[in-house]
Amino acid sequence: MSTISVKKNLYKLTMPIFIDIALVMMLGAVDTIMLSRFSDDAVAAVGLDNQIVSLVFLVYQFVSMGAAILCAQYFGAGLRERFIQIVGISLVVNFLLGLTISGVLWFWASPLLHAFGLRENLMADGVLYLKITGALSFFQAVSLTFSAVLRSTGKTVYPMLATVLVNILNIAGNYALIFGHWGCPAMGVEGAAWATAGSRIASVLLLMCFMPTLWPSSARYVEEHKRRLARMKATVAGKKNALKGYFRPFPFQELKNLFHIGIPAMSEEMSYSLSQIAITFFINQISTEALTTKVYCSTIITFVILFSTSIVQGGDIIVGHYVGQLRYRAAYYLGNYIFKVAMTLTLIVATALVASGSFILEFLTDNEEIIRMGLWIFAVDWFLNIGRVKNVFACGTLRAAGDAVFPVIVGVLSQWTIAVGVAWLLGIYWQFGIIGMWVAFCLDENLRGVILMHRWHSQAWRGKSFVA
Repeated sequence: MSTISVKKNLYKLTMPIFIDIALVMMLGAVDTIMLSRFSDDAVAAVGLDNQIVSLVFLVYQFVSMGAAILCAQYFGAGLRERFIQIVGISLVVNFLLGLTISGVLWFWASPLLHAFGLRENLMADGVLYLKITGALSFFQAVSLTFSAVLRSTGKTVYPMLATVLVNILNIAGNYALIFGHWGCPAMGVEGAAWATAGSRIASVLLLMCFMPTLWPSSARYVEEHKRRLARMKATVAGKKNALKGYFRPFPFQELKNLFHIGIPAMSEEMSYSLSQIAITFFINQISTEALTTKVYCSTIITFVILFSTSIVQGGDIIVGHYVGQLRYRAAYYLGNYIFKVAMTLTLIVATALVASGSFILEFLTDNEEIIRMGLWIFAVDWFLNIGRVKNVFACGTLRAAGDAVFPVIVGVLSQWTIAVGVAWLLGIYWQFGIIGMWVAFCLDENLRGVILMHRWHSQAWRGKSFVA
């Protein structure tokens, strides 16, 4: 009965996450699809911009990842005061970090794109899109934190609802501003940027409305909080002091814990994104067609890994609760079940992509060279997914257990020696082009997958909980 209950809870958590991640992916895919009707050059320019913006979002995620893991463990252990402390600290840190980075992207958009090797004929569109989406990216920093905290307590529906709103507004905004419908000017790439940025602002506002649902998470906690307020005479000033009371003295240990789990988690993701940008720089040297193929294929392939990402994230919430309760055996068996389901679903979807790849690419472009290269990439990516699922599972679940440093070491070494080094060797030096580079990606993902799965099965992560 317990096993059935856990599995039901897993799928209950996973479905909203699945929809949420799918809609987040749709946000970038909608821009790509709509801009493909505008021009292939616009797709290439915005594709590189989105890689930079995604890199920035990873910087914001170092706080939200740390907050999600700590909140899940504290929630599972019933440590409500420490839970509130980590929520407050993560929101402040990410807001300040977001403001700083947004300023850098506004003032340094052009130098950044030159540094990443964007072609001159794409520069005007690239700078315009990056300035708008980058300068307003601090809203995404706050949004990521809100979403992470809500998910950590099992409230996965609320981030999903916010993402639904984002997609509706983004699609409507793109339709109106890219092509000039509903009395709006036809702004092209600039219109896509404003639609994307505006929809993210709306998401933050909605998530703020959901945050108060965190506090009455248990009757015992409500009574404890009422007693605290009563001792402070239950005045308005007293309520403010009650909240401040959680941060006096300032919980520096929680800030340390946030960085301890967040920085390694971000570092592995950051290393991966930087390695991809380095490879995009190589691809940009081949041809505009190769760069556009990379953008199209990467956008489509993200949907292949969607099933494994969502079930792993849902499972990691429960794993974090188990680790917070020091129930390591339950966490291990649940993790193995999650991995089997994730691998099965991903390979089924990858097979469907190989079979339907021609139809999808022909819908996006009529360039025969892009279609030819894309079909080869889909075939190689089927084998790549075997390693990718292992990495998605092992990285996420090891972090949920508090073991965040080991995946970073493995990731950095493999991504830069194999993914980047072998990609340059096969793609540029031996002139196999973008297909050779995808073979290098495949080697990297599968090697890391073997190493990280061995770490998981060794159970070296036991005892690394922050409540132990």
